[in-house]
Amino acid sequence: MLSSMVKEHQSKQAGRKEEQESKRKEAVAAASNLTHALVDHLNVGVAQAYLNQKRLDAEAKQLHQNANNFSKQTQQWLTLVESFSGALKEIGDVENWAKSIEDDMKVITCALEYAYKVTQETS
Repeated sequence: MLSSMVKEHQSKQAGRKEEQESKRKEAVAAASNLTHALVDHLNVGVAQAYLNQKRLDAEAKQLHQNANNFSKQTQQWLTLVESFSGALKEIGDVENWAKSIEDDMKVITCALEYAYKVTQETS
């Protein structure tokens, strides 16, 4: 009777151990599945952040290139405007020079006419 009780106890204990082992395996599998699901969920966010960062880097590079092109174009415009301004100053200088020569020629003409009149009157 005692030996049968021990055997019964040992068989129940073996059954519980098997049940515990199967439950432990189920728990490990569930924990593993949960971990994989969490990692996958986090990876989606990280991947999206990486793609956004990559796109931002490309746009920043394009913006930098556009800013450099704009700067070069602005410099070309400034050079062109300065050249145009210089040409206008030269035109103004030529106009002033021509007016000065015209005034000098009028003075010379008046002097020659006066000299001619004086020589005509004296002769």
